[in-house]
Amino acid sequence: MTVRLTGAEALALRMTSLLLRPHPVARPGGVAEVVEWFGAMQAQDVASGEWSLGVRLPGRTQADVRAALERREALRTWPMRGTVHLVPSRDAHWMLAVTGVRMLASAATRQAQLGLTAADADRAADVLGAALAGGGRLTRAECLDVLRAAGLDTGGQRGYHLLWYASQRGVTCIAPQVGKEQTFALLDEWVPEPHRPERDEALGILARRYVRSHGPVTAHDLARWTGLTVTDARRGFAVAGDALAPVEVDGVAAVVDATLLDAPPEPVDDVHTLPGFDEYLLGFRDRSLMLDPAHANAVVPGNNGIFQSTVVRGGRVVGIWKRTVGKRAVTVTVQPLTPFDAALRSRVESALATYADYLGLPLRNSW
Repeated sequence: MTVRLTGAEALALRMTSLLLRPHPVARPGGVAEVVEWFGAMQAQDVASGEWSLGVRLPGRTQADVRAALERREALRTWPMRGTVHLVPSRDAHWMLAVTGVRMLASAATRQAQLGLTAADADRAADVLGAALAGGGRLTRAECLDVLRAAGLDTGGQRGYHLLWYASQRGVTCIAPQVGKEQTFALLDEWVPEPHRPERDEALGILARRYVRSHGPVTAHDLARWTGLTVTDARRGFAVAGDALAPVEVDGVAAVVDATLLDAPPEPVDDVHTLPGFDEYLLGFRDRSLMLDPAHANAVVPGNNGIFQSTVVRGGRVVGIWKRTVGKRAVTVTVQPLTPFDAALRSRVESALATYADYLGLPLRNSW
């Protein structure tokens, strides 16, 4: 039987799915569990990706999160839509194979635009593979030096494309940063015993994880998130089977993790200060449950793909915030998008204080 939900009820379910409220089943104890719950978490911006983990692991510090990534509890690569995500380490190989294939199919067009050939790209992957073999780890700059020494042109956007291509092919992955520098390692060495499900099983895993971490959602949401076709998304839903429950959100057909319907969460007037590149907004085709269209330009100025950090109250965006991290303090500037009374301002400052504690720095507020 299909459960009919109002927008407010659906938003309460979604905030629970996103692990921004207590979940009846999920009790993630660390980075590995959070990333596995989601399946993939947006992480093109390192600091945002780390805080996405920190906000879901109360009491953990940035140092704790970074230590977990050094232990390879998760890794960064380009599994979907040509965008960097955190993924469970043992799942990186099959995710690249299933969701990355469409991006590789478009690589020839981009290579032609950059004045590269397919042979150049494959040679770059081979050169990087040889340079990193035996447990090596090179910074981005060092990788580009290696490519140039091999006679490959890395000027303009060519260097970025060649690094992307090597990871998209499953040769390299993005290892944790050294200081502020991005580093790369061999994926096969970083993950010597990968999980390799058959394609149908993989589609079911993607669907199951996406729905449980974002639901209620539609097949179009899943297709957009993964970069797969809607046909593949529907196949994933079918393979996931009874783990997914049908619902209607204001008349629109969707699915949700079946366990959430046993005791549906009530709307909660909570406050979060989330990073810009968080699954809270980036994980959906339609963001209207969370974001008033009138505020969309403030959150994504000019629709340029650069998301501002958000202040979220009761599941809805009510403001944005920017931070400057110094050696002695973190300075945060808040811009309300809806009226803030003194009580809400105090709650936002408390949420930001939690962020400052995560960084291990005193907080300086600016409004």
